[in-house]
Amino acid sequence: MEHNSKTEIRKVISEETSEIMRYALETVVALGGGKSAYIDGYRIGGKTGTAQKAVNGAYLANNYIMSFVGIVPSNNPEAVLYIAIDNPKDTALLSSYTTTPIARRILLDIIDALVIEKQDGGVEKDWEWTDKVYYEVEDVVGKTPEEAKKLLEHFTIEYSGSGGKIISQSPEAGTRLEDGSTIKLMLG
Repeated sequence: MEHNSKTEIRKVISEETSEIMRYALETVVALGGGKSAYIDGYRIGGKTGTAQKAVNGAYLANNYIMSFVGIVPSNNPEAVLYIAIDNPKDTALLSSYTTTPIARRILLDIIDALVIEKQDGGVEKDWEWTDKVYYEVEDVVGKTPEEAKKLLEHFTIEYSGSGGKIISQSPEAGTRLEDGSTIKLMLG
């Protein structure tokens, strides 16, 4: 990976305008056409684009460039991603269907490569019925199995050991998991 040093020449926009724009980009990914680039627990900002190509001042029929530009994390960007697909075939003419799934896969690699931490405070995704839903794991250590079952209603629970109280749990409280994921509880 290549790193270049920065030399600030001038400020192009104010901090306030930058914050507003980054929030707007985050809402595109959480609530708008960029939903397929959403990554639970990470603040992703982005914008899709569809441009009809022109030659000699006239638009070409069925000839487009689909694009997506994204930032991660949107509140303090460490990376910028730009994807453009020139005249994709056999797809809907919307960048939200062509570029954002690819962007999501690349953004996951960027998150791993730059060791970007999960964080709270982002715009929550507007979930659709086809989306995977995530829930936060509650702390059930010290509780009875009946209490734990109520608190972990969105998960599958596997018990080990014996006793009337939970002495440990995996994964730990605060972890966000997909609906139906397995939580292991140790009784003692």
